[in-house]
Amino acid sequence: MKDMNTLDAYEVGYDIPAKPGMAESDIQTPALVLDLDALERNVKKMGDYAKAHGMRHRVHGKMHKSVDVAKLQEELGGAVGVCCQKVSEAEVFARGGIKDILVSNQVRDPAKIDRLARLPLLGARTIVCVDDIENVADLSAAAKEHGTELEVFVEIDCGAGRCGVTTTPAVVDIAKAVEAADNLKFSGIQAYQGAMQHLDSYEARKEKLDTAIAMVQDAVDGLKAEGIDCDLVSGGGTGSYYFESNSGVYNELQCGSYAFMDADYGRILDKDGKRIDQGEWENAFFILTSVMSHAKADKAIVDAGLKAQSVDSGLPVIYGRDDVEYVKCSDEHGVVADPNGALKVNDKLRLVPGHCDPTANVHDWYVGVRNGKVEVVWPVSARGRAY
Repeated sequence: MKDMNTLDAYEVGYDIPAKPGMAESDIQTPALVLDLDALERNVKKMGDYAKAHGMRHRVHGKMHKSVDVAKLQEELGGAVGVCCQKVSEAEVFARGGIKDILVSNQVRDPAKIDRLARLPLLGARTIVCVDDIENVADLSAAAKEHGTELEVFVEIDCGAGRCGVTTTPAVVDIAKAVEAADNLKFSGIQAYQGAMQHLDSYEARKEKLDTAIAMVQDAVDGLKAEGIDCDLVSGGGTGSYYFESNSGVYNELQCGSYAFMDADYGRILDKDGKRIDQGEWENAFFILTSVMSHAKADKAIVDAGLKAQSVDSGLPVIYGRDDVEYVKCSDEHGVVADPNGALKVNDKLRLVPGHCDPTANVHDWYVGVRNGKVEVVWPVSARGRAY
C-alpha cells in the first residue's frame, strides 16, 4: 500500500488526483474512488463465506488490475492468489509479490509462452488454461528451456461459448498429454460459466449452472476412471458462487466484481428477489466527478465522459441520489438531468460505473477514502496490460 512518503514525488493535478490526508472534496476529478470501509467489508464477507464452505478463493485480478487490492484480498479475505487473463497482467502481479497465479485463458503465441514459462522464476506458482492438445508441446518446451514448471488446467466450455473443450474424452486426452510432458503438471479443470453471470433471475442462473456442474462432474469422473487426480476444479463468479460452492464438485472460486460492485452486477437478483447491491454486496467503487457547467437550467454537465469509464454495460448510476440522473455522455462530458436545479458548479457526485473492469483499466490511480478523507492512493498496477 502506498503512503504519503511514497507519493511525495508526485504533484496533485499533474501526476495524481489526490494525496493522503486530503478531503474527498479536494480530489481532482474525474477520479476512481474506493470506499475503503465498504471494500473491506465486501472482501471479508467473501473470505468468510469461502472459508465456511471449504472453498479456496482465487480473486480475479482482471477486475481491479491492482497489486494493492489483491494483497488486501489475501490479507483480509484469505484469498489464495489471483486469476489473470493476460500474461502481461500475470507479470505485474508476480513482480508485485503475488505467489499463486492462474492465467485463466489460452496462451498460444510463442513469445507469450516464453514469458509465461519465466513467471515461476519470480517465485509465483503459475497455472495456465489449455483447450487444444497441440498447445501442450509448446508449453512443455518453453518450461523445459527455462527450467521451470507450469501447471495446467484443462478448460471446459460449460456454457460461455468461448474457449474450452466440450466433451469429457477431450478433457482426458489433454490431461494425459500434460501428464506425459516434461516440466508440466496437470492440476485440474477450469470451468467458469461467464455467460450467465448477469442474468437477472436467480433461477435462470441456477438452471445454467446445473448444466455446467453436470458437465464438470462427468469430466472429473472420466479423469478418475483413467487414474488421473483432479486436484482443483475452479470457477464461479459474483453471480454464481453460491451454486459452485454447494455443488460438491468445485473447490475453488474465481469471484471478482463482488469487491467493487458495479451497476450491471448490482441489478441482478438474489434468491429472495432482491438486488445484490442492496444487501449482499456494497458499492465500493466510484467515479468521482465534478459539475463543470450548469448553463442550461435543467441539466448539469460533469467532467466524467466516455474517456473516464466504460459504458458497454450501460450508463453509470449516480450514487445516493434520486433527484438527478446521468443520461448521456460524450468524450469529455457527462450530461446529468437536474430538473429541480439541485446542483451547482463544482459540486461533486459519485458515479457507480456500469462495468467496473474496463473502467478501472482507463485510470492510473485508486483514491482510497475513509470518513471523508483520503487514506491511500494506489496505482492501477496492470492498467493497459492487454498483451
